[in-house]
Amino acid sequence: MATTIYGIKNCDTMKKARNWLDERGIGYSFHDYKAVGVDRTQLERWCDAAGWETVINRAGTTFRKLDDGLKADLNREKAITLMLDQPSMIKRPVLEAEGKILLGFKPELYASHFA
Repeated sequence: MATTIYGIKNCDTMKKARNWLDERGIGYSFHDYKAVGVDRTQLERWCDAAGWETVINRAGTTFRKLDDGLKADLNREKAITLMLDQPSMIKRPVLEAEGKILLGFKPELYASHFA
């Protein structure tokens, strides 16, 4: 099964994750969701697997700069709409490998997954 890493090209966390994969010779394809976008079905699948609260990056600049009205009463549907409109609000990276979805980059999490 193919490994795909989703994120934004210039993100420091993305660079760390891609370097980790490269150093271990793990093949993957890279999907820049800021440049290419992400479709609703895929975003819904990530939210189903990990919970929308985990998929949305509330700590990022894009989310913090949102009007308070858009952040109020946040729910799954509203979060998905926000992430579709502004993909940089999606937690990075999202790694799909061997039927699993990993969000964020933690070397120990990747190591245990690819062991």
